[in-house]
Parts: sequence; structure tokens; C-alpha cells
Amino acid sequence: MSNEHDKQRGESAEEALRNIVEGFQRFRDEVFPQQEELFKKLAHEQKPRAMFITCADSRIVPELITQSSPGDLFVTRNVGNVVPPYGQMNGGVSTAIEFAVMALGVHHIIICGHSDCGAMKAVLDPQTLERMPTVKAWLRHAEVAKVVVQENCGCATHETLEVLTEENVVAQLDHLRTHPSVAARLASGQLFIHGWVYDIETSVIKAYDAELGRFRVIGDGPLPMATPRPRYQSE
Repeated sequence: MSNEHDKQRGESAEEALRNIVEGFQRFRDEVFPQQEELFKKLAHEQKPRAMFITCADSRIVPELITQSSPGDLFVTRNVGNVVPPYGQMNGGVSTAIEFAVMALGVHHIIICGHSDCGAMKAVLDPQTLERMPTVKAWLRHAEVAKVVVQENCGCATHETLEVLTEENVVAQLDHLRTHPSVAARLASGQLFIHGWVYDIETSVIKAYDAELGRFRVIGDGPLPMATPRPRYQSE
């Protein structure tokens, strides 16, 4: 029952599922008892610190990267950490944004891309998506980043993926601001937005600095912010 990919991983489909189930059993028997009070508090309400929109890539674990506990992050994941503009595709991402802002009252939304992103590779080489029409349609929301890079970057081939990954985060931040719930709270200074790119190999995170118009490493000087200036902030 194993295919070539299973052989490369060194485990069959049955072994993969067994490992997942055994992991749950360890959580239930060893981890849960140590944090039972926390889970009792979380059983009937959530008050997350931030919404975290990132790629579905299995290598990206928001809670691990930020050392967050259950209840800290309201996470939404999809191929390419995409945020469709409001009104075009009011599906899962748009619904999650509206719920996070209006119902949960989050003060921060983080859009996090990452190195070696398969979605961004596909944007650069769309022929790889001919047999995946749904993915191809979804990644049209990253087309703006591709055009920006093509017309402005002049970068070497090995740099294009990195630059595209950053530009895609900027593009999705722009899309995020088209959502009425987001736009209203940005204008009043109640919401802050952030654009990050996480490097899998080094653990470095670069954040978009809207004032400088470029990404800077988190930890190198003041924290870069992507939030526009509020226009209706109360005195």
C-alpha cells in the first residue's frame, strides 16, 4: 500500500497514521494532564493575542515559531498564505478574518510567508499547475506580486523566489486592508497588521517596515510595522 513517496520517507501509509495516533495518545496521557487547568479555562472561550495567517506548508508551525500556547493564536492556513481581496472570494479566509476582528477582537493580524515556498515556486512556473486547476485559480491572488517582481526587480534567478515571497506578503497585506472590518479598525487605531517571512533553515524572521518600504530582520532595531497611520484615533 505504499507509493514511492512513502518509501522515500521510510514509512508506509499505515505507519504514518499509526505515528499520528500514537502522538495523540502521548498528548492525552502525558501532556494534557500537565496543562489541564489551561484547557479548562479554554473549554468555553478564547481570547487570542493575534490572528496568524500563514502557508499550509507542513514545515511551518506558528505555535512553535512563536512559542505560543493553546488559545494564543487564531490560525488560518492556506496554500501561499493568501488573503483574497474582499468581495472576490468570501470563503474561509475572509470569514476567519471577519470573525477574528469582529467577534474575537484581535488587535494584531500577522501574514507570514516562508522560505522555499512551493506555492511561490508554482507562481514562477505556472506549467507545474496544469493538473491542479483549483490551486492555479487560488494562486491568481499572488499574480500581482509576480508582476511587481518581473517589472521592478531585475534580480538574479536565485534571488527571484526570495523577492517574490516578500512581495507576496506585501500584496496580501494590501488585500487584507480591503476587508471592511479590517479597514475600519485600522483607521481607528484598534488593529495592527504585520507582514513576516520566516526562514526555515535559519529561524530568522524578516518583517515588513511600511515606512521604509522594505523587510527588516526582527531583533535588529525597532520592530518593523506594516500598519498604516490611523485616521480616526481618539484623543
